[in-house]
Amino acid sequence: MRLNASAPPRPTAPHRLPLVLTAVLMLVGGLLLALPDRAGAAVDVLISQGRPATSSSVEDSTFGPEKAFDGVSTTRWASAEGIDPQWIRVDLGPSATVSRVKLVWEVAYAKAYRVEISADGTTWTSLATESAGNGGTDDWTGLTGTGRYLRVYGTARGTPYGYSLYTVEVYGTAGTTPPPTGAFTVVAAGDIAAQCTASSSSCAHPKTAALAQRIAPSFYLTMGDNQYDDARLSDFRNYYDKTWGAFKAQTRPVPGNHESYDPAGAFAGYKSYFGAIAYPQGKPYYSYDQGNWHFIALDSNSFDDAAQIQWLKDDLARNTKGCVAAYFHHPLYSSGGHGNDPVSKPVWQILYGAKADLVLNGHDHHYERFARQNPSGQAASDGIVEIVGGMGGAEPYAIETVQPNSQKRISGPYGVLKLDFTDTTYTWQYVGVDNQVKDTGPTYTCH
Repeated sequence: MRLNASAPPRPTAPHRLPLVLTAVLMLVGGLLLALPDRAGAAVDVLISQGRPATSSSVEDSTFGPEKAFDGVSTTRWASAEGIDPQWIRVDLGPSATVSRVKLVWEVAYAKAYRVEISADGTTWTSLATESAGNGGTDDWTGLTGTGRYLRVYGTARGTPYGYSLYTVEVYGTAGTTPPPTGAFTVVAAGDIAAQCTASSSSCAHPKTAALAQRIAPSFYLTMGDNQYDDARLSDFRNYYDKTWGAFKAQTRPVPGNHESYDPAGAFAGYKSYFGAIAYPQGKPYYSYDQGNWHFIALDSNSFDDAAQIQWLKDDLARNTKGCVAAYFHHPLYSSGGHGNDPVSKPVWQILYGAKADLVLNGHDHHYERFARQNPSGQAASDGIVEIVGGMGGAEPYAIETVQPNSQKRISGPYGVLKLDFTDTTYTWQYVGVDNQVKDTGPTYTCH
């Protein structure tokens, strides 16, 4: 119910002012007591603005899920068109309580959807259900729910388009962690440029490059085997440069085994093409910072090089950032055709000892994510999250032997990793070249 209050009459004498104010305050207080639902609404606090958001898909990078939580009424999230179901999710922080959810739909609205809450992003409890939506504004009040993640899960579109929300406002009590700061996005992929061009419909790296550009990240990571088959300079120029080369200056690469096959000499084409981008410190391994994150780029072709190992130890000792991510070509653990590669275990031991958070790899041509584990492959709360992201454009490899702690495996659909970082957390999505989100990782807090 809307409470309408008219202005009180102007007092005829100054001494009447306190009496009039007292009367008005008593009237308003009495109305609020008589309308407990309205009184409760007065204490609702917006807790979703600026929080990390993910979604099942995006129409393109200009309609990302964060747009529904940015506090701007003219920006919006839009899913891919013509596909059910779709969802958008926000991280409210641990143990948030929710009392109200307000949705402002664009023309592409949901006819049927659920508002759900979850403590872990896996098991969901329904807070509200709509089966005959007609767009516009839906304001769900009187809700009772506790959890970390809230999502709007659309099951039936109201139009032939997708789902699109200008605003998702969640009210209640925020979790115990403050809103994250220093947010940025990174796109990552390995095993990229086969010897083909966009003139071939089966050529994948032009499609992954276009997807990577649509996401518009702060920078790009490549996890080796950037160019196939022998990574000659002429191959880089004829293939990789025509697609991923469009954002070469924003790319932080590492070499794979195929970069070492160059007839002109190991890494000759790689070094000539990338130059100081790949050798900023004069070596094929280097580090840099972004926000509260320290990134370490390593050459896993030479993990037996004592100089690189000592450099890694020294670099970690100098690090002052709170979160650490490393990336290199050969994964210690993989369920693909190449399988586990023990060459990476000594590096894992060093990273684990330094409380590193995340390792990104290529080599096996599939997507896979692992739960936190230690260098021996045992599940551990203080372990490292490993992601294999080898679907940048080379021919996919089948999943062969599923490894312990492997949580999700995808082989076939080409795509890239969209990694979202804050000063204290990280999460990611595996996005296919069809703009569909194939997998969403958990939101982890840095060690």
